[in-house]
Amino acid sequence: MILCVFEDGAYENFLPLTYTRPVYDLRCGMYTLRERIERSLRRAGLDFDNVLLVSRDYLVKVLKKRNPDKLVNDYDKVDDEVLMVNGRLLLSEEIAKDALSRLTDEGVIIRKGELLIARIKESTYNNIKEKLEKMDISGIISFLKDRVKVLEASDYKVFNYPWEIVIENTEVLKEDIEERVRQGSEEGLPDKVSVVGDKRKVYVSENVEIEPYVVFNVKSGPIFIDKNVYIQAGARIEGPTYIGQDTIIIGGAQIREGSNIGPVCRVGGELEESIIHGYSNKYHYGFIGHAYVGEWVNLGAGTTNSDLKNTYGTVKVTVKGKLIDTGLLKVGCTIGDMVKTSIGVLIYTGKKIGISSHVHGVITEDVPSFTLWAKSLGAKPTELYLESAIEIQRRMMARRKKTLGPEEEELIRKLFELTASEREEKGVVKGRFKL
Repeated sequence: MILCVFEDGAYENFLPLTYTRPVYDLRCGMYTLRERIERSLRRAGLDFDNVLLVSRDYLVKVLKKRNPDKLVNDYDKVDDEVLMVNGRLLLSEEIAKDALSRLTDEGVIIRKGELLIARIKESTYNNIKEKLEKMDISGIISFLKDRVKVLEASDYKVFNYPWEIVIENTEVLKEDIEERVRQGSEEGLPDKVSVVGDKRKVYVSENVEIEPYVVFNVKSGPIFIDKNVYIQAGARIEGPTYIGQDTIIIGGAQIREGSNIGPVCRVGGELEESIIHGYSNKYHYGFIGHAYVGEWVNLGAGTTNSDLKNTYGTVKVTVKGKLIDTGLLKVGCTIGDMVKTSIGVLIYTGKKIGISSHVHGVITEDVPSFTLWAKSLGAKPTELYLESAIEIQRRMMARRKKTLGPEEEELIRKLFELTASEREEKGVVKGRFKL
């Protein structure tokens, strides 16, 4: 069997995060949605020989570089039965077992008209292959409805917006980490480190350095500290929290419950119920809460976001030009890859900052991609020079001993073109930025 993980048009709801990655490479808990799909299906007993990743064409080169063992948009290499899974699905072992028990033969599971899971023969796949290449998921549903059994699923969790991932993240972290901490820590905790609650709920991986006078509070959930993490003195960390490989937690940091920190990050100040992808820096003081932060982001000293309105009303977020009521009291910011904030940046509730933008001052509205933004300081929003964006990314990667490859550079150039309309709609000017 071939596992096919696909994305559909709803990836646009997750912009700017999904400019640089498929929706299934967003993280919730310790894993990306795709990693969770693969993991859950294998644990449910499904044996698949390969994985076909379906995504937008401009992401293919980068995806192939990151996933050399996967079929990325290689539609003609499928020569077996196929299990198709929507990349926005939060798949658990329990849901995977339920789906497999219902799909013993060809069939589809849908929810509110969306294709979640389909099991199809190779001959059926060949009939829908062109639609899959075009990401015509509605066309696939129409074709399959007349040929295979159709099942409804009301209890499967499918993400439609990034704040839903943030909200779900805390409980998913508990489940992911508790699965690991049942075995106990690989390494013991050093002297002069305090644990409030059950010490067995602090899982310490290999080659972790924890300075004295660090406090772990696991009353609300477990803590997982991955390989090569360095935690400086005076940090306080609440569970559930995941700290990725090679990350540094700065002395005095307040890492509160629901914090999900990717690999090779630098995190200080206060962090709460937020997801940070890898290679991002929040080195200094400032509060980030109920937020989703991409890769290669640098948050300057004092950068703070609001996640609660003064009125205690529900937060509304603009998605594809429409104001969406999240129904939530707490929604922080969404920050795309390669964003840089200067010192003292204040981000209002629910605002989005587009990829490779540089922001200054107070952010009271969404910021388009590749923009130098300082409206609160009296400056006109100005387009970031494309070559500057590329050179800045090259410099930042070099600081982490990474090289900007031709695939990544080509992606940046393509995204600069794709996001031009964002800047035009916001009145972004070209030329030299002046403050």
